[in-house]
Amino acid sequence: MTLSNILRELPSEIREQTIAWRRHFHQYPELSFQEAETAQYIDDTLRTFAGLEISRPTPTSVVARLIGSKPGKTLALRADIDALPITEATESDYVSTRPGVMHACGHDGHTAMLLATARIFAERKEQLHGEIRFIFQHAEESPPGGAIELVEAGVLDGVDWIVGQHLASLLPIGKVGIVYGEMMASPDNFTLTVQGYGGHAGFPHRSVDTISIGAQIVTNLQHIVSRYTDPLERLVVSVTQFTGGSSHNVIPDQVIIKGTVRSFNAQIREEAPIQLRRIAEGIAHAHGAEVTLDYVWGYHPVVNDEALTRRVEDVIVGVLGQDAIEYVQPGMGGEDFSAYQQVVPGTFINIGAGNVDQDIVFPHHHPKFAIDEEALPIGVLVYVKIAECLLEWNET
Repeated sequence: MTLSNILRELPSEIREQTIAWRRHFHQYPELSFQEAETAQYIDDTLRTFAGLEISRPTPTSVVARLIGSKPGKTLALRADIDALPITEATESDYVSTRPGVMHACGHDGHTAMLLATARIFAERKEQLHGEIRFIFQHAEESPPGGAIELVEAGVLDGVDWIVGQHLASLLPIGKVGIVYGEMMASPDNFTLTVQGYGGHAGFPHRSVDTISIGAQIVTNLQHIVSRYTDPLERLVVSVTQFTGGSSHNVIPDQVIIKGTVRSFNAQIREEAPIQLRRIAEGIAHAHGAEVTLDYVWGYHPVVNDEALTRRVEDVIVGVLGQDAIEYVQPGMGGEDFSAYQQVVPGTFINIGAGNVDQDIVFPHHHPKFAIDEEALPIGVLVYVKIAECLLEWNET
């Protein structure tokens, strides 16, 4: 189906409203666990739709249930609603009004698409088999994440499947990214604090130099990947912060090293901090310093259910055609959608939102991140058709 046909299938008013919602959320972003205004706006909007049962599992999340008039399965659809601590560098008419906070990952679009999907189904409740649960989740960007809180609050009780979408600026508009099985890694974080003995830079022999010790630790951490891990396995160890010192002539007594470990394999994931600690302590002790490790376990890997993904792909082919399918390689980014997949079969798909002709080419978490807004009706239509298929939609 061409883009023009997609736009014709969805009423123009729905398309325009979805874009307007997205722009509103973009102008008023809120950080993880702080999404009070966003959640209230979603709550207020949902209450204008008939037939929804609305709840607030946490202060900054919203869940709406639509129970059809006919028996059937229960499908959950999820959107994340939080923004990032980034200063926006775009020149759009709806640029963020909050300095240092930006929707630089498409969550504003995810939220708008799910609102539009809820509105469409609320108007057709009498034709609905089973139940659709619309989950507007807080704090995807900040571990431990909002998904685990909602799971613990029971939002998936009685749910048969869950489907999520992510707008992808590096995937051309009109494409839908599909991954079978492992899709996204577990993103764990670490902080190493190297404690030495500070002093004058001109007399290094009277100090325990944390800068040189820390540099050796950074270099040797790559042995975890290159020498301690099967090269056929996927593992990333990245140091992203190195903090220490206050002057050109002072050796600092402390250095702080921060970074992330990304993996899919559970055993490798468990071994990584052990190896990290062993390397850091060995180097530090060899030079008379001490080191402490603070290791924060992140989300589980996103692993798409094979059978559900096959059904979702069939729906997308029926809507957009086979050429729309892009078989995406697994990536080392993380997503707390995995918390839902620990409970029920789930699949996570990418909706292409990039457009080279419009210079929409910047990656997620970039100050110039943007989307082609014509991706929004595509995402809405895909959600609608997936729900129709999985819940045995009856149009008669």
